[in-house]
Amino acid sequence: MPIVTDPSAHAPTVSAVLVRDLTDGMEVDQVLLVRAAEVRTKADGAPYLRLTLGDRTGAAVAMVWDDVPRLREVCTQGTPLHVRAGYERHPKYGPQFRLRGLGPAQPGTYDLAELLDGPPRTAEAMESDLRELVATIQDEHLRTLLDRVLGPQTETWALYRRAPAAKHYHQAYEHGLLEHSLSVAQAVSATSATFPGIDRDVAVTGALLHDIGKLEAYTTDPSAIDLTDAGRLQGEIPLGYYRIRREIEDIPGFPAQLAQAVGHIILSHHGSLEHGSPVVPATREATLVHMIDNLGGRLGSFDRLEKELPPGAVWSSFDRAIGGGAYFGAQGQDGAERAAA
Repeated sequence: MPIVTDPSAHAPTVSAVLVRDLTDGMEVDQVLLVRAAEVRTKADGAPYLRLTLGDRTGAAVAMVWDDVPRLREVCTQGTPLHVRAGYERHPKYGPQFRLRGLGPAQPGTYDLAELLDGPPRTAEAMESDLRELVATIQDEHLRTLLDRVLGPQTETWALYRRAPAAKHYHQAYEHGLLEHSLSVAQAVSATSATFPGIDRDVAVTGALLHDIGKLEAYTTDPSAIDLTDAGRLQGEIPLGYYRIRREIEDIPGFPAQLAQAVGHIILSHHGSLEHGSPVVPATREATLVHMIDNLGGRLGSFDRLEKELPPGAVWSSFDRAIGGGAYFGAQGQDGAERAAA
């Protein structure tokens, strides 16, 4: 069946349903956001288009088999589309839309805030917590470094405050980097007193700056998060290390050992060579930041899955980030309502 793409097509005729609330066999006639769009090739060499369409609560895959060159221009990542489709949960491939109509969304027929995910707390509240944490750093050189990078009037801070933490798995939305880095730094601060031999100032500074390379590695459009050319060619760890190394070199008298300690945290925070770190954590501070960073990312995946959880469900579907399904127990009865609050 051909896909209708008339820009003047009628507005949605039924009430929009959150993606997490869709059930097998339900008909969809509403605006959804293009999360991803990829042209692939069939066995006979003909192209087809694999779309991921969703809202702030979840997404499903849709395949376009015909008229791909023309539809590819309509279905760009980050674009709201008026979608008419049947919804099904395939036993092998998961949630899918069977498309019947697809076209540009008419102005006034959707609320972009309902299509984009976001943190549970405001950016203003998180910034206040970050300022309080930075004020506890006693080392003057580290305070100077943080002021140069995260000072409220700096260009870097404006990017840091807005940037996503990832493309998909955790905090993949505007202000996600601030949310993730702050939570990691707060946990590092609280944990550093538990274990002997940890330099808290170094560990907290490293935690706040460990993902700084994502300012250049990811695009800033919250509706179409993707890797930049620099992110693909160099990677977020080298980009972050280079940025902080340059800042340190412009601070008079910054101790070489202190620079090495902070730089090592950035270089090793993925924890292993196979996960993209050029070196493995070799100090207490780097080990602590890596462990808390890994924990924060993993728990962030649980937050994402809980938002997508249909009412009454206690198990998520299989998720690559955690290596299985997530169990929410009694929380599943009202988890979706809390996540949307």
